Amino acid sequence: MLEPIKRIHIKVFDSIVEYWEKPFIAKVISNLVIAFFLLGLVMSVIAYFEILPLYKVENPFFAIELAFNILLIFEVLGLILVIPRSVADSVGKQFEIVSLILLRDAFKEFGKHVDAINWDYTFLVEMLPVWSDAFGAVLVFFLTGLFYKLQKHKPITRNPGEKKEFIEMKKLLAIYLTLTFIAMGVYDILTAYQHHQFIYSIKLFYTLLIFTDIFILLFSLRYTTRYSNLFRYSSFALATIFLRFSLSAPAYFNVLLAVVAGLMVLAVTYIYNSQIIKRIKEKE
Repeated sequence: MLEPIKRIHIKVFDSIVEYWEKPFIAKVISNLVIAFFLLGLVMSVIAYFEILPLYKVENPFFAIELAFNILLIFEVLGLILVIPRSVADSVGKQFEIVSLILLRDAFKEFGKHVDAINWDYTFLVEMLPVWSDAFGAVLVFFLTGLFYKLQKHKPITRNPGEKKEFIEMKKLLAIYLTLTFIAMGVYDILTAYQHHQFIYSIKLFYTLLIFTDIFILLFSLRYTTRYSNLFRYSSFALATIFLRFSLSAPAYFNVLLAVVAGLMVLAVTYIYNSQIIKRIKEKE
């Protein structure tokens, strides 16, 4: 009874991935981001001249913030779709999203001060969180690139049947994560309509990713109990927790947590790769 349902879910997921990777999807995403950017500009003008009682816009950089938020939605969808492919790629995608969030926050903070630039000591102090988020985003971007470069994708099991079962489990997880993310988006829109203020659920979604990573780790015990694999997966899950905390941490600490998470996964990846090369040489 459950097997046919499972087949349907996996077929739906494969169809979504195939559709998502088509070249025209990138153009569609770009057009949507531009459309919301222009919408944000129109809303800012309307709010500034108090033409209509619309969404409360206090930040002149609202259009940029809105465009980044739409872009983040598609980045999160991309993250979900990459989960079955590789745990490491999923972690890298999470760092990509955090770097974009830091950039968005830098724009958002700068917009609060753009009308009061006087370059005195007080202004420079108030701008420190902006510099922190901006350069933090660059650091995370750099660490993410190194992380991808160090990856040596090694299957958790050489048994084709077990490998297929593991991938199918991750596809099922990805399907339900997608549905959950869409439900969160609908809730955010309804909340914004009721309270005239967007409250993004990205923090809650990162919490779900933590439990997803832990579940994948526990499920992987079916195929391997090798210490290096368990430590690697556990470290990636811990890095996700650091990233989750960075989303709600105050200025400076948000960057510190993200950078620490990046350095941790880099160190673990380097040591893990060294052990793989050592085992290969021993076999030779």
